[in-house]
Amino acid sequence: MRIELEPKFQRALLERFLRYVKIDTQADENSTSSPSTEKQKDLGRLLARDLLALGCVDARMDEWGYVFATVPANPPQIANRVPAIGLISHVDTACGCSGTNVAPQVIEGYDGGDIRLPANPDVVIRASEEPNLGLCKGHTLITTDGTTLLGADDKAGIAEIVTVVEWLREHPEFEHGTVKVAFTTDEEVGRGTEHFDVAAFGAQYAYTLDGSDAGEIEDETFCADSGKITIEGVDVHPGYAKGKMVNAVRVAAALIEAIPRDRLPETTDKRQPYLHAYDIKGDVTKVEIKALLRAFTVEDLADRADALRAAALEAERRFPGCRITVEVKEQYRNMGFVMAQHPRVMDYAFEAARRQGIEPIRKAIRGGTDGSRLSLMGLPTPNLWAGGQNFHSLKEWVSLDWMTKAVETTVQILGVWTEKSA
Repeated sequence: MRIELEPKFQRALLERFLRYVKIDTQADENSTSSPSTEKQKDLGRLLARDLLALGCVDARMDEWGYVFATVPANPPQIANRVPAIGLISHVDTACGCSGTNVAPQVIEGYDGGDIRLPANPDVVIRASEEPNLGLCKGHTLITTDGTTLLGADDKAGIAEIVTVVEWLREHPEFEHGTVKVAFTTDEEVGRGTEHFDVAAFGAQYAYTLDGSDAGEIEDETFCADSGKITIEGVDVHPGYAKGKMVNAVRVAAALIEAIPRDRLPETTDKRQPYLHAYDIKGDVTKVEIKALLRAFTVEDLADRADALRAAALEAERRFPGCRITVEVKEQYRNMGFVMAQHPRVMDYAFEAARRQGIEPIRKAIRGGTDGSRLSLMGLPTPNLWAGGQNFHSLKEWVSLDWMTKAVETTVQILGVWTEKSA
């Protein structure tokens, strides 16, 4: 049976999304609290209330800002034979682009042309630069006014999951196993599963709705490490610095320039790994650089760390008297290592997409999701599309039509699990 979202659910999906994106949930990578920003709980409290209103009697937000809820199996007796399936998205938005005072712009019947953002005429989403816009002619699109990000990463996924819960309540004829819902905090700063109790969650398998293009189903992520480079220089009065000063700022510039150009994010794509210096702070005396190390294999990841250390050694050689330390920490590993042991999680998602008339696209993510860590924690969790584009930027946009397809396919996945578990 093909699932078709009735117009009232499509309207509810849009209204939820517009309501959720207006709540500022930007994470803070420099914070040590959990969640990293207290404002993430503002959305968490609202989501718990929304889920309670939809009949999830156990809906709650915990001390870490995570929101959990259960949709019981229908009928109840099939809970013993159908695995409990988790649906997961994250409430936080990225650090680099403001999420304050988001003013969404809804464009109905998109005409295929450039999209101008009303509060920032210098920011234009150009059709010539966005191939996916050509696939969305006639769709309802949502952007911002050009002064903030949109937050479709991952409030699109949240709105979709809540709409799945509503659809299941309104369709008692649809049989499904137990559905476990989770909305996490701090995914954007790599801490989304820091306090996630997989056993208490109670799902055997799960799906994050945190992807992009319609039809994309992802079972691999980068292996990821973080790098912190500390450069200690020697500061003296610049008028008397000859032969004495070692400027940590100049050392930092030389170190970053020493990273091979073929190992940068702007020069790599597909399955190619990269090394990315993304943040720098300091002065003549001391500079700290933050870096991302990404690769699909642990061997290539180790090579990125070696390249970073080699750049540090070269900088030390060029600037005698400075001291450089490189600290590399593990963040997450490729969930493909786990997914290969649980093929039906992907197989059932592919079948569900095809039943919906969508040819699934198997992809590896040049990034990470909560599913990366959850899979390695014992909960196999591939990633489904949520519809958003240009994540983390002023030019972020999403297609309501692709969001609708995500809801329909997610419901279909629950149906496939029920059918295959008979």
